[in-house]
Amino acid sequence: MPAYAQTGDTSQQVIEEVVTVGTRTKARSVTESPVPVDVLNANDLAKSGSSDMLDLLKGSVPSFNVHDQPISDAASMIRPVNMRGLSSDSTLILVNGKRRHRASVIAFQGGGLNDGAQGPDISVIPSIALKQVEVLRDGAAAQYGSDAIAGVMNFVLKDDAEGGSLEVKSGEFFEGDGQTTTMSGNYGMPMTDSGFLNLSFQLKNADDTSRSVQRPDAQEMIDAGNTAIADPAQIWGSPKIEDDLTLFGNFGIDLKDGSEIYAFANYSNRMVDGGFYYRNPNGREGVYTDGDGIRLVGALDGNAASCDAYRTTPVADGSDMVTSGLTADANCFVFNKMIPGGYTPRFVGDITDTSITAGRRGEFTDGFMQGWNYDVSGSVGRNEAQFGLNNTINPSFGPDSKRNFETGAYIQLEKTFNFDVQKQFDSLSLAMGTEWREESFQIIAGEGMSWQVGPLAEQGFNIGSHGFAGFSIDSAGTAERRNYALYVDAENQFTDNLLVSGALRYEDFDTFGDTANYKLAFNWQLTDNVAWRGSHSTGFRAPTMGQASVVNTQTSIVGGQLTQAQTLPAPKLGEAELTPEESVNFATGLVMSAGPVDLTIDAFYIEVEDRIALTDNAAPTDAQRAAMAAAGVPNPELIGQINYFANDFDTETTGVDVVATYGADLFGGTTDFSMAYNWTKTEVKGGDATCGGAFVNNQGEICKAVRLERGLPEHRASFTMAQNWDKLSAFVRANFYGEYVGVHADWFGEQLGSEFTLDMEASYQATESVFLTAGASNLLDEKGGKIDGSIVGAPDNVLGGVYYETSPYGIGGGFYYLKASYEF
Repeated sequence: MPAYAQTGDTSQQVIEEVVTVGTRTKARSVTESPVPVDVLNANDLAKSGSSDMLDLLKGSVPSFNVHDQPISDAASMIRPVNMRGLSSDSTLILVNGKRRHRASVIAFQGGGLNDGAQGPDISVIPSIALKQVEVLRDGAAAQYGSDAIAGVMNFVLKDDAEGGSLEVKSGEFFEGDGQTTTMSGNYGMPMTDSGFLNLSFQLKNADDTSRSVQRPDAQEMIDAGNTAIADPAQIWGSPKIEDDLTLFGNFGIDLKDGSEIYAFANYSNRMVDGGFYYRNPNGREGVYTDGDGIRLVGALDGNAASCDAYRTTPVADGSDMVTSGLTADANCFVFNKMIPGGYTPRFVGDITDTSITAGRRGEFTDGFMQGWNYDVSGSVGRNEAQFGLNNTINPSFGPDSKRNFETGAYIQLEKTFNFDVQKQFDSLSLAMGTEWREESFQIIAGEGMSWQVGPLAEQGFNIGSHGFAGFSIDSAGTAERRNYALYVDAENQFTDNLLVSGALRYEDFDTFGDTANYKLAFNWQLTDNVAWRGSHSTGFRAPTMGQASVVNTQTSIVGGQLTQAQTLPAPKLGEAELTPEESVNFATGLVMSAGPVDLTIDAFYIEVEDRIALTDNAAPTDAQRAAMAAAGVPNPELIGQINYFANDFDTETTGVDVVATYGADLFGGTTDFSMAYNWTKTEVKGGDATCGGAFVNNQGEICKAVRLERGLPEHRASFTMAQNWDKLSAFVRANFYGEYVGVHADWFGEQLGSEFTLDMEASYQATESVFLTAGASNLLDEKGGKIDGSIVGAPDNVLGGVYYETSPYGIGGGFYYLKASYEF
């Protein structure tokens, strides 16, 4: 919601809040903007128990959603986000007005809403480094290029040349887990007498959480006498985050000719360790049993027939192996001998993110461009995710298998060059420029045993590190793409009351071709207190190089059973190349002020055609197997399930945003009230996502259309009251989440009701420089809807979960924290 002042006349403070996103002329106030822009200042961002930027934004921007992602493959490492109901890569991220590179991680299990999304990693940006965040809630691809379908978020770094702060925050969930400690600092220093260097750091460690009970199938084996099973066998909760270090620097210096050179950079690294699905020692196909539920026995001498006598139906306590003599037979191998209690892999990742941007801006003082302002800059951004899978096996290697694997890495590298000019002609501002970008996505092969075919593969044992097979040398390689763009952007203040703007952008990609998009917008001051604004634009989102070229093997639930599926580039399956998503946006709204009250109401409509998504898992057709063989895919005959990225379906999204602020002098101090409400409804049109109106598809899974349309609450609202006295300040925030479809195990679910959560915080100024804070997020300890296992007819399908993990406010429950800050 728009920033509100901590003291003084709130309405005046809001009017004076200026933004740079969405315009290329001088910075505008929020109320003068022809499109809705939220401004979150440093004080707003500090009001949360979390130090994760995603959670900070979720509590402040109602149209912004982010799910916790337990047991969600790489999506638990870089959580995907949603704005206005669209996927995470439909929102463009800027830092200091420059495009931010995307993460290398692709959310193969993105909670239905983000399956296959590849957006930037916002969580690496620490709040202590920020001056403000500008959230443009409108399509802006004609101004900024690909990805700006849902809107734009601009993270503006601090530029103070003096002073600083240190902060320590510690907290944990009401359940007693998830202990989190964050240390951060910021320091500004002068560079000569006309510049600054502002440095920030953040170091965070967070323990994992568990909201699990013992799985019924595991409990059955424990009751039968199996003592090797962990309790719980499978954990639903947040991953463990170790040594999450982020460094940010922002630099600027004015030169004698009136121009400015500037630069900003970051380095971030963290280790993430999350849980996975439990492998039942009496039922996991391809490891413990064959396709008919019979115990899978491998003959180590290669003569499969020599072990036929031991292939029987398993019993819960494993006594069939003893009575049949299998336990004592050294030639006939079953994984029950090696891992009698089954196993639950741990998915680990080492995420490193780096970037640097440098440039110069000023005004041409002579020549034919005299009087034009210019900005020339170059950026390089790199994100690397090194993956590992621990506590698992490569079943095809039998007793010789390792238990921990380095499964390979993804690297996303982006290089961008911009040259922009702008000039003011009386009431007309004219801007134009060019952009060149190069994007590459690299796959690095994992260690050999993580993907190689072992000697027992021919006897029915799965290949690759089980749960997340390593990237083979055949999969390794780099895919690149280059594009350039030309744009023109104009704003004209036709009268004192009427502002009209327009933009036209042409982009050409060396892969799929070119695209042209436009935008028109206006702000009409109807009276002194009421303004009408609106916009219409077209846009696009280019397929990422990761989506176009990735190779991956992941485990998911199909028909209630664990299934490994391989993701391949569409052309390697004989399918069509990816093309861009195309969008059309319409928006209109009112900006009203009456004394201390400011109110904005904005309605929007977004139509997206040819949305890119992962297809459902399916057995390869004969034609697809032939295409895989022709493309050099290893062992296509052993691949049981495949999926790929395709331009799958269309969507129509309609919504309304309402934001109101009010300031008054109450209770012996100053009081600020703010309210924000969002209603968003998405409808899926055509493609494989639809299920003919059914809640589940023909595999028993929640239909993709249902998850896209109802996976997020249609109604979101927050109401905040902030109170300030001389040395004491406090706030309370009530959050409302409407009905949504809760999903469990990425498979089944049900419609869940609305819910309220409550956040509270109090801060005391102990000295001139020391501030002490105590607070709680989700004070009412809400954890989302409880899972009703009976809706699928089999309690075993609960898989140890207690809550539907797609809760919009997480399944962790209440979180309390203490914070100490020192300002200098």
